[in-house]
Order: sequence, then structure tokens, then C-alpha cells
Amino acid sequence: MFKRTLIAASLTVAALASAQAMAVTGGGASLPAALYKGSANSILPANFSYAVTGSGIGKSAFLTNTPGQFGTTGVVDFAGSDSVLSTAEINTYNTTFGAAYGPLIQLPSVATSVVIPYKKAGITNLDLTSAQLCDAFSGAKTTWGQLFGTADATPIRVVYRNTSSGTTEILSRHLNSICPTQFAVSTTFTSARLPASPTLPANFVGVALTSDVITEVNAVDGTIGYVGPDGANATSNAVVARVNGVQPTTANVNSALASLALPSDPSNPVQWSPVVANPVAGYAMAAYTNLIFGQCYKDAGVAADVRAFLTKHYSTPGNNAATSAHNFIPVPPTWKTAVTENFITNATGNNLDINNASICNGKGREVRAASL
Repeated sequence: MFKRTLIAASLTVAALASAQAMAVTGGGASLPAALYKGSANSILPANFSYAVTGSGIGKSAFLTNTPGQFGTTGVVDFAGSDSVLSTAEINTYNTTFGAAYGPLIQLPSVATSVVIPYKKAGITNLDLTSAQLCDAFSGAKTTWGQLFGTADATPIRVVYRNTSSGTTEILSRHLNSICPTQFAVSTTFTSARLPASPTLPANFVGVALTSDVITEVNAVDGTIGYVGPDGANATSNAVVARVNGVQPTTANVNSALASLALPSDPSNPVQWSPVVANPVAGYAMAAYTNLIFGQCYKDAGVAADVRAFLTKHYSTPGNNAATSAHNFIPVPPTWKTAVTENFITNATGNNLDINNASICNGKGREVRAASL
């Protein structure tokens, strides 16, 4: 009898240990991927997974709870996305899953820029206007001479993201504000460039992920691309262009985002990721990259892990050192306080916090079964 009890107790401990070891499953945007996972100073906890797929797949996997898009099974607990959730996406989610899973939460993770890396012989101080970006990325101007009104016949080679990418959305949002006949707002470059077509000029080179862009830009003279600041040496005008005379420094990104106001309706996920297409000051292509969670998790361990991560990330200093080391910018202290009081402590009384008992009673993504 004692032996059977001991075996049962051992199996229970093993099950608990296995459950605790299971990852909080997520993935998505490649722009902040090295900040989130895989670097010595990455900020996601050890039991959080992060599949680098691009923002489009990240949002889709979370919104439809299809872990196969992350190459795994089970449940999708969160996503990273530079592409903001649209009202249509939120409404579809609420209609399809709201009753079972509860509300979703979209939060600004860190501020970012989309920078323009380049390689052009004889130029170490490239400065492009927004209109010139329109002409280069649309293909309206095909040589550097056409772009600058000189005799330079070097072709403009363009590196773009060929997956559904929030980086493309940030770029195209700005270009759309400048040249709406040349660009729409889209996560897909072939849809953003007008007229939308899957066929691009021969000198346009598509790459899948953020990590591929710099390598491809540096491969051939006359090339430009667009990418997040991590690993791009964004403050060096010798390798990253100024836009309208402005370098994508921390000060200039903060200046561009300074006008964005805290949500007037904290329950509306759209308001937690405000955008500015053409800022009146600072760097032209500044934005927040976002984290998307559910409010409700049936697995109490996952809920506790999510809450613990958010508690650290939105504290001060929290993850500020790692954020800055990856050339991103922490969200302002007022935003950190607002996130904490709404989604962690419920100090506001809005009942938006993770696993709030009155909202999440019986709701949430399924509990993981412990493997023995």
C-alpha cells in the first residue's frame, strides 16, 4: 500500500513538473525577435516559446488559435506583431471566440523605427525625402541618377519583405500618407505597392525575415531596403539613410511618437497601439511593436506566467536595458503605469486584468494536459 502511494505521489510530482516545464506558446514578428528570444539578453522567460514567422502569421495563429502556424501543437497563448489589430480582426475574433476565450489584449511592447539600410558606392551620408522613398520603393525611379537628377546609371535594387510583415505595414503607412497613388497600407509588399501585383520588377529582391534584409542589402551595390533597428546600426548615416534629414535616433523616434495619447477607452485594443503615419516632428517611420494576449487562460499556470512577464516588462526599469541594447525604446512611464493598473493589478477597477474572476469564469484557451 505504501509503495502504491509512493508511486502515485511520484507520478503526481512528475505531472506537475511536466506541466510547469511546458512552454507558453507564441510567435510572430521578426522585427523584435532577437529582443524576445535567442539572445543572451532576450526578455521572454525561459518557458516562453517564440516562433519567428512574421507579423501576419503571428496574428493569424493567435486569432484563430492554430498552433500549427507556429510549427507546434496545443494552444497559442500570445503573439508579437508590428501590424496593429484592425477593428475587423477584433470583431471577427469576438464573434468567433469571445464567448469561449474572453477578450483579447493588445499592448505596445517597445517603440521602434523602420530604417532604410543602403549600399551605394561613393555615398556615406544618404538623405532621402519621403517622396524619393515613394519613387524608389514603387519603382517609379529605377536608377540612382533618376532619383537624384544626375547621370548615375546604377540601378536601384530594392530589398523587400515577401511575407506578411508588420515592418511592411509601418513603411507602407508612411508612404501612403505621402504618395497614396503609389502605396496602400498593407502587411504585404506586393499589395501595398500600387497597382497591386504579385509580379515585381526584376531588381526587387524578396526576403522572408528581418534578419535577411541587411545581408541582402550589403550583397550588391546600389541596394536599399527597410528593416527594424536591431542590428542595423541605425544611428550611422554611413549605412542607414536619413529620411527628410532626420536619423532614426532614440530622440527622433520619441519625438515622432510624443503626440500619441493614452487610451480613452482602455477596453478597446485598438487604442493601445496608436499609429502616426506622418509625424509632425522626429523620424518619419516610428511605431510601436505590439504584444497580443488573451485576458483569460484556463491554465492557471499560463495565466500566472503571462502576468509575471507583464509585471516585469511594464515595471521600471523592467526590461529597459535589454530594450535599449537591441536599439528599441521602452514605452513611456505613463504607458507602463496604465498597462499595469489596467491589465495586471486592476487598480483602475476596469476588470481588464489577466484572469479577472468576474470576466474569465469558465473562459479561456484550453488547459494543457500534463504528459507523464
